[in-house]
Amino acid sequence: MKLIDFHCDTILSCIDSDGEVKLRNNDLCIDIRKLKKADSLAQFFAMYVDLDKYSAPMDRCLDMIDCFYNEIEENSADIAFAGSMKELKKNRAEGKISAFITAEEGGVLEGKLRNLRILYRLGVRLITLTWNYPNCIGYPNFKWEYKDKGLTAFGEEVVAEMNRLGMIIDVSHLSDQGFYDVVRLSQKPFVASHSNARAVENHCRNLTDDMLKKLAEKGGVAALNLEPEFLGDGGSLEAMTRHIVHMTNTAGIEAVAIGTDFDGCSTLTAIKNTGDMHLLSDALSKAGFSGGDIERIMYRNGERVIKDVLRDNWEPYPKSFV
Repeated sequence: MKLIDFHCDTILSCIDSDGEVKLRNNDLCIDIRKLKKADSLAQFFAMYVDLDKYSAPMDRCLDMIDCFYNEIEENSADIAFAGSMKELKKNRAEGKISAFITAEEGGVLEGKLRNLRILYRLGVRLITLTWNYPNCIGYPNFKWEYKDKGLTAFGEEVVAEMNRLGMIIDVSHLSDQGFYDVVRLSQKPFVASHSNARAVENHCRNLTDDMLKKLAEKGGVAALNLEPEFLGDGGSLEAMTRHIVHMTNTAGIEAVAIGTDFDGCSTLTAIKNTGDMHLLSDALSKAGFSGGDIERIMYRNGERVIKDVLRDNWEPYPKSFV
C-alpha cells in the first residue's frame, strides 16, 4: 500500500545534530530505508521554526531548506524534490520517493509577502499558518483562549497569495476562528496536515465535526496525526481507527489522509516508524474498509489535493545544479 504523509519533523533532527543524524539511515521514525519499506509515494518534510528561539525566523527556515536539499542530493538515487503533481509522477516513474517542502510556522514570513514568494521559489509548497504562538498571520489552537481569534489582515493577504501561487494552506494548529476565516477566503482546497477528530478526543488541536464537513466541502483533507495526546487511548491502533471511522462518517472517505507527525510526536504510538504504516492499513481492513477506501486514505486523497492546488508549470529557482 503506497503512502503520502503530509507531515513529519525529521529535518529538525538533521539540522540540530551537527551532521550526526542523516536522512539515509537513522534511529528516528523516518529515513530512506523506512520510507522504502512503507512504499512511500511522497513525504512532506516540515521546516519547523520555534518563534520563541529564533529572532530571525526566516533565516532559520532558510537554513533548514538548505539542510533539506543537501540530504536530498546525498540520496538522489532514492528520493527527489517535488513541487507539483507532474514532478511526483516523474519521480514515481523513476522509482524515487517524492519529497515536498513545507514551512511549519507562518511567522517565518515576518509579515512580508515577499518572503512567501521567496519560499515558493525555493520549493516550499505548503505552509502551516501558525504553530503554538500568535504570529503575523493569526492565532493558534495551542490554548482554548485563542479559539475565537481569527486571521490578521496580513493573514488574509497570505491566503490570497497562496491561492494565486498554488500553495497548500494548512490549518493544523490554527484557531477555530482562523479556520473559518480560511473557509471564507480560500478559493482552493486546503488541508489540516496533522489533525484528528475533536468528537473522538476533545483536544483543541483536533477538528470539530463542522470543521471536518467544511474542509470536505472545500475539497481538502484532514490528515491523521499519530500524536498520542490527540489520538487518546495511548495512541493505540484502535484509537487511530476510531478517528478515521468518525472522520470518514462525518466528512466522507475523500476528506481523510495521513499526516503522521513522525519525529515530532511526544511519544511513540502503536506504529513506531513509517516502515510500520502497514499496521494501520491492516487495522482499517479489519474495521471493514475496502481496499479502494484504504488507498484513498493512504495516498489517493493526497494525490488529488496536490493535483488540485499545486501548479505544474512552475519554474524552480534557482535551477537545479545537481
